[in-house]
Amino acid sequence: MNTDELWPDLYEAESQVLRMQAKLHQWATDDPTRRFCDLYNLVADPCFLTVAWHRVRRNRGARSAGVDGVKPNSIVFGDLMLAGLRADLKARRFRPLPVKERMIKKASGKLRRLGIPTYRDRVVQASLKLVLEPIFEADFAPCSYGFRPKRRAQDAIAEVHYLASRSYEWVLEGDIEACFDNISHSALLERVRDRIGDKRILDLVKAFLKSGILTEDAQLIGTKTGTPQGGILSPLLANVALSVLDEHFAEAWETIMATPLDRQRRRRHGEANYRICRYADDFVVLVAGTKAHAEDLKDEVAGVLVPIGLRLSEEKTTIVHIDEGFEFLGFRIQRQRKRGSNKAYVYTWPSKKAFASIKAKVKAITQQGTNHPLSDIVRQLNQALRGWTTYFRHGVSKATFAYLGNYTWHRVRNWLRRKHDRATWKSLRRRYLGNGSWSEQGGEALFKPEAVTVTRYRYRGTKIPTPWDEWLTKEVA
Repeated sequence: MNTDELWPDLYEAESQVLRMQAKLHQWATDDPTRRFCDLYNLVADPCFLTVAWHRVRRNRGARSAGVDGVKPNSIVFGDLMLAGLRADLKARRFRPLPVKERMIKKASGKLRRLGIPTYRDRVVQASLKLVLEPIFEADFAPCSYGFRPKRRAQDAIAEVHYLASRSYEWVLEGDIEACFDNISHSALLERVRDRIGDKRILDLVKAFLKSGILTEDAQLIGTKTGTPQGGILSPLLANVALSVLDEHFAEAWETIMATPLDRQRRRRHGEANYRICRYADDFVVLVAGTKAHAEDLKDEVAGVLVPIGLRLSEEKTTIVHIDEGFEFLGFRIQRQRKRGSNKAYVYTWPSKKAFASIKAKVKAITQQGTNHPLSDIVRQLNQALRGWTTYFRHGVSKATFAYLGNYTWHRVRNWLRRKHDRATWKSLRRRYLGNGSWSEQGGEALFKPEAVTVTRYRYRGTKIPTPWDEWLTKEVA
């Protein structure tokens, strides 16, 4: 790739980046021991920077500014900015600035720290991710689903359902204590160094890790550990660190549980078979064995996490039987007897916590002032309801969706009654209620969650494609 060309348009840039990513992925797949020693020029390449800037601009975070006070969506002359950034990268003058701290309240009431980088840092992180991701994707295990291309939470739920339906009845629910804040920099860089031999890339990754945090009370603190949430590169680096857990279980599976005969032999001898399913820092270990086996695996997991500076939360890490059920990625997963039958099956449905969150969002929207037109309220509700039902439609969710639709309908009715406090119920129905859904004349109708089709998500196993498979197939053809 010629790194001295003029700035390309987005279509050409994306094509060139995909082509280069496919090659990097293929080389990494063909030789698992290969170290890549000349990648820095790609980070500063016009095509990679153009695609990186496009992704930064279209991200929801484009409305937020870092310590420089500049929002990405406020920049008009992007080419001039990219040219200056590329010159700094090529001259090795680029230095990341501290991230801006923003504390977000979690559902539990605790606070979670987000770190917002500057717009320049975001572009470089995005370009760096475009270069590094196809290399590390060749190494990541199939049991990992979070923040990976072409993979989603439903894949993780489908794998848990698949295994729990096949005698993996004991579940170790793992909770890593402050994962993103405690990852050891030295251990993480060592794992990056296994694949990346370009010292300039390693220095850049280290610079982002050590850039520091500007707190909400304007105090600058160093970052000795962790990779702050909020950065574009953070999820990839977290996956690189946590893949030590995937590799540990994958090695055990391939060594002593690879074939059905091996697994049957272990069960006859009173030994357990087990699999891990991980989504970012949330994971479960499913065990075909006894509770004692699951207890032993808990200690084993804790030992694997120690070298990367992490530890399990004693309070939140639990062991349950599939008949008791557990919650994972917003779903309740439990084995129950099928109504009208003596057979038991594993079911998945929205958890109480997830349902409470969407109800709270509907309530907050319909508690707004009555100066808003109904169309604004409906638009906000529809956006929230569509996203929530799309996520949970792959489960036993029909009754939940019906209840949610009824709840939302009555919340809108009460809002309209407050808005038109002197109007009769008959006049409100005539004006706003058409085909059973609230809407203004000719406007968007209130979304009906009960109309969403509920289907079982297809378990894809190890057959999940990468973004580069299609390009590689065309090249071979």
